Amino acid sequence: MSTQSVPFLTPERYLEIEREAEFRSEYLGGSMYAMSGASRNHGRIVAAAGSALHNQLRGKTCEAAITDLRLAVRPHHLITYPDIFVTCGPDRFFDGRTDTLVDATVIIEVLSPSPKNYDRGEKFLFYRSLPSFREYLLIAQDEIRAEHHVRHIDGSWVMREYSSLSDEIELQSIGCRLLLKDVYERVEFEAAS
Repeated sequence: MSTQSVPFLTPERYLEIEREAEFRSEYLGGSMYAMSGASRNHGRIVAAAGSALHNQLRGKTCEAAITDLRLAVRPHHLITYPDIFVTCGPDRFFDGRTDTLVDATVIIEVLSPSPKNYDRGEKFLFYRSLPSFREYLLIAQDEIRAEHHVRHIDGSWVMREYSSLSDEIELQSIGCRLLLKDVYERVEFEAAS
């Protein structure tokens, strides 16, 4: 274990570095963490779900952001890149630039092997502090499975799982539907050994 101290970064300094960086990093509590690359399946799921949402949101006040926009969760000192997130109403940005939003209504993460427990746990906890956040959808890339979390009026969250290509997920807060057969259309699963 290294005994070298890691300098604390302010969110503003992180954004200065990140805007010039070749590779993406997430910011959490004063530190930067490199993000791993995505698999082909991950990219296919993000493209399919993002395209479906984009088409369904045409002419509406909500808009989908796919992959390259950052989302800042101020109360938890988190700046991250959700796979897809949807904002409704006027966009609010972290600073004078238009690359880091500070709120979302729907967030979709495609689960990768290493950070999947973080996406389900601590990251979900952090996201819940966003004022407009209503739905969280986690989509597996190694099997047909989605976990849909919905915030109720009393603030409680209810989760429903989907595991069939015939399943349809209704994202009520934005008036959209995702069909798992479409989301997984080109995904190739590894054969069981």
